[in-house]
Amino acid sequence: MAKEKLEKTNAMRILDQKKVAYKEHILGITEAVSGVEAATLLGVDESLVFKTLVTVGKSLEHYVFVVPVASELDLKKAAACVNEKSVEMVKSKDLLPLTGYVHGGCSPVGMKKFFKTTFDESAQNVDRIFFSGGRIGFQIETTLSELKKAITFQVKDITVKQ
Repeated sequence: MAKEKLEKTNAMRILDQKKVAYKEHILGITEAVSGVEAATLLGVDESLVFKTLVTVGKSLEHYVFVVPVASELDLKKAAACVNEKSVEMVKSKDLLPLTGYVHGGCSPVGMKKFFKTTFDESAQNVDRIFFSGGRIGFQIETTLSELKKAITFQVKDITVKQ
């Protein structure tokens, strides 16, 4: 029996093009789940799974922040690291026209336009990270150093400390 061919997402095609070593994981879901639920489905610690958040600054510039799924983005820290007075989350209804991705399937790779991207510093403390593959139910596993081949990003302290 022939093996079913995986339909690549835009994010995966870009990673392939940039020769980024990664693994894709298909969760077998069709509706958005929380990042913590995604970690459970993947069978990995939630500190390895990151969510992609899109914001808009006072200047009306858009920014992407990638934080652990169990963490909360600190909007003041986020604004400071992109030299904005303040940032706020983009509304769900604006996500698809702005990025090409839907809520629950937003990837830091392959948005319609490149936005300044910041990963939380905790991503440096783990040997691999998981993030959305650009479609609900698709996760990409790679390292920060591999991801640098595909996108430009900075690493900063951007989460609310517990």
